Amino acid sequence: MSSSPADKKAELIERVAARLTERLPAGGAVAAQFARVYFARVAPEDLINDDPEDLYGAVLSHWNLLRRTRTGEIGLRVYNPGYDEHGWRSTHTAIELVVPDMPFLVDSVSMELNRHGFTVHRLIHPVLAIAYDEDGEPLSVAETGAGDGVQLAVMQFAIDRETDAARLETLRDDLARVLDDVRAAVEDWPRMLARLNEIADELDAAKLPVPVAEVEEARAFLDWAADNHFTLLGYSGYRLEELDGELVLHPEPGTGLGLRRGAAAHHDTRFNALPPQHRRLALAPVLLVMTKANARSTVHRPVQLDYLGIKRFDEAGRVIGEWRFLGLYTSSAYQTSPFGIPVLRAKVRAVIERAGLPAVSHSGKALKHILATYPRDELLQASVDELYPIATGILHLEERQHLRVFIRIDAYERYATALIYVPRERYNTDLRKRMQDVLIAALNGHGADFWVEFGESVLARVLFTIRTTPGHIPAYSVEEIRARLRETMLSWEDGLRAALIEAHGEGGGIALYNRYAGAFGAAYQEDFTPRAAVGDIDRLEAVVGGAPLGLHLYRPQESPEGWLRFKLYGRAPVVPLTNVLPMLERMGLAVMETRPYEVEPRGEAGPLWVLDFDLRESAGIHVDVGRVRALFEQAFAQVWAGALENDGFNRLVLGAGLGWREVVVLRAYAKYLLQTRVPFSQSYMEETLARHAPITGQLAALFVARFDPDHPDAARCEQLAGGIESALENVAVLDEDRILRRFLAVILATLRTNFYQTSQPGQPGTDGGPKEYLSFKFDPAKIPELPLPRPMFEIWVYSPRAEAIHLRGGRVARGGIRWSDRREDFRTEVLGLVKAQQVKNAVIVPVGSKGGFVVKRPPAEREALMQEVVHCYKTLMRGMLDITDNLVHGEVVPPARVVRYDADDPYLVVAADKGTATFSDIANGLALEYGFWLGDAFASGGSAGYDHKKMGITARGA
Repeated sequence: MSSSPADKKAELIERVAARLTERLPAGGAVAAQFARVYFARVAPEDLINDDPEDLYGAVLSHWNLLRRTRTGEIGLRVYNPGYDEHGWRSTHTAIELVVPDMPFLVDSVSMELNRHGFTVHRLIHPVLAIAYDEDGEPLSVAETGAGDGVQLAVMQFAIDRETDAARLETLRDDLARVLDDVRAAVEDWPRMLARLNEIADELDAAKLPVPVAEVEEARAFLDWAADNHFTLLGYSGYRLEELDGELVLHPEPGTGLGLRRGAAAHHDTRFNALPPQHRRLALAPVLLVMTKANARSTVHRPVQLDYLGIKRFDEAGRVIGEWRFLGLYTSSAYQTSPFGIPVLRAKVRAVIERAGLPAVSHSGKALKHILATYPRDELLQASVDELYPIATGILHLEERQHLRVFIRIDAYERYATALIYVPRERYNTDLRKRMQDVLIAALNGHGADFWVEFGESVLARVLFTIRTTPGHIPAYSVEEIRARLRETMLSWEDGLRAALIEAHGEGGGIALYNRYAGAFGAAYQEDFTPRAAVGDIDRLEAVVGGAPLGLHLYRPQESPEGWLRFKLYGRAPVVPLTNVLPMLERMGLAVMETRPYEVEPRGEAGPLWVLDFDLRESAGIHVDVGRVRALFEQAFAQVWAGALENDGFNRLVLGAGLGWREVVVLRAYAKYLLQTRVPFSQSYMEETLARHAPITGQLAALFVARFDPDHPDAARCEQLAGGIESALENVAVLDEDRILRRFLAVILATLRTNFYQTSQPGQPGTDGGPKEYLSFKFDPAKIPELPLPRPMFEIWVYSPRAEAIHLRGGRVARGGIRWSDRREDFRTEVLGLVKAQQVKNAVIVPVGSKGGFVVKRPPAEREALMQEVVHCYKTLMRGMLDITDNLVHGEVVPPARVVRYDADDPYLVVAADKGTATFSDIANGLALEYGFWLGDAFASGGSAGYDHKKMGITARGA
């Protein structure tokens, strides 16, 4: 059968006592007595898990301190136990005390430890009766009441481990000071009480310039205070003198008692620093002064000391000094009804009489209850003129769940009090801290204390005491403070409701609130304000309405230079970060951190998500969010949708301020240049355009000036081309100069483009928006270093899904279109076919044409692959037809919204080649869709129209 914790404790103590008896050559038996009494009242669970050797070392250490401490002295040690030095070990710092027994010791030491920020893990504090022999050695040890001898408080505190020697030394000095204060207060208490009674007895209404009733109440109050209602901690007498026009209070030598024992050694100039109206307070014929002292108590309770002053008058009725008592009102003073306390009873009666409410009425009874339960310190210190508006204001509150605040400034401006009533279900520690911050800021305070009371009322009452500096309390508006306090009281959800109503009106705002109340988790609420959530809700609503994605680029005001944020919004499940990060990085942004948030609105929307990215600008990127936000968000959305390739060209959105379609133009040109065997990689071209962003911007502007059908501007084109040429003179790296000149040349060699055309119903792209592909017609003679032979015209078609080329040797030419598998150099393949065709068909037509396309995103499945091939083939056909003239009733009709830099050119005929043998009907169907004049003769070899082979229009046929 296992023994109880109490039995284990008793066994452990006896082992320690036996060890002391055995190991100490002299006095071992007395030390064993000490150990038994030392641990007697310690809870078993605080001992039974300790090593007996550590308990032995701890008690022996304290026993040695007791033996070294002379009667009447204070023994104090602060140290970190360790085997090498102290014979026992502990994870905590140890504080050992041997003090003549007196009140307030444990309270005072504990609050000093708390002031230093230490947690007490174990406290041992027996009070012992110790008998000594004539040499000062202990003869016997017993608990107080069980033996005769010197009464000693023996205390051991185990606190958080502190390894900083300087902090330990400071702690020791402060503890010694606190113990000196306790001793001084306790030793001088009888003399302070006698002095208080003497002063009360000396009050004579006949000799004082105050009403008799006031004198009688003052004397009664002093008698009441002396009757165990005021803990006397300090006293000194002061004389009031005028020096150099200033009032100065001088402590009278020999009068200091308790905490004021050394008052005569200090020159107290309390009134010197006060403004004139406060100095007048010192001369006012008021007998009692009840307020708070500047200092906090080091004894008993960690609060501001209460200050009880009795003014001294000369025979002429002038104030000549003051008797000042410092202390703390006892618990009985706070529990007694104010209607039975002198001075206070007069105050509350005066307030009730001023209110004029019948005593038996509901309001009269309520006012009496308010005053009876009013914070006692405030009731002691406030005047009737201050109490009346506050008490009646509380009365008018009538249990309504509204926040109210009542502020009172101390007469000497050393503190201000704020009595706040707040709905109790809203009150918590976080709210209290926020309210405290508001009050400190509004009153220019430098610290605060608080007291909270919960009764049966629906309101919680919080009293704040804000420490202030005399003469430095700013002008303030109670209504403004109340408004700021109301803001702190509002929950995040309250703020969301108000922000939604502000943004969307009452009807729309409440509807959105009903849907999104409770939808955002604690992490989101911690990171974002309700106003920020309104924008997020708007973007989430767009997603619910069918938008594939919501986006928001922003830069918080507190963000460091070069940092910004980006939010993505979508439906569950959340997108993989591996899909998003490369997009952001290739747009010139480094992703530093990502925070996901789940959003669960009510209704049928289903779960949603928000991804918030911390981003940092890459080298060369300087983001003006207001200018590029829309450009960035549009570009990201196009990359997400697959309409914009995810590569380094996208860096130009932020780096050069280009829109996503302008980026497409430059990418399309770069893809064409790669097919012409330009000796530069795509990544090098990306870097060059990004590094020379101003020139890149001019290149894009030149393209727009050349081909915008709504704003043709030849002079602008010439100006831009000249500006680019001038800027190129400052490009130091030769290869970069060559790259930029190639882009300039190919733009100037462009004869036509479909860039400004919009998609039609049934065509790829958004109806009425940009087409999903671009086509360009070039004059190869203007493109430098183009591989020979150079055709008369080239048409280049680009899209994220396909790239294609059509080379034509003359205005009238025909040739096949092939599906190429040479993605890196299919133009070279097609150019080789053109060379062969020129030889083979020389007897038929002097010149010919050839085309080819590649599939950039081939699916794995055969059927899906063939569908993608057809799509890419159609892309080439559409790209060519977009920019080819038509014949209508024998008249040449240019294509819509195409600026032409060449002559009429309506002839375009294609044929089948490798991989497209069955596509002629597809091409002819597109010709009919476009209303092209050749109709089903557009592509030979189809089920309708001519067949050049059957008609013998071949080399063999010739």
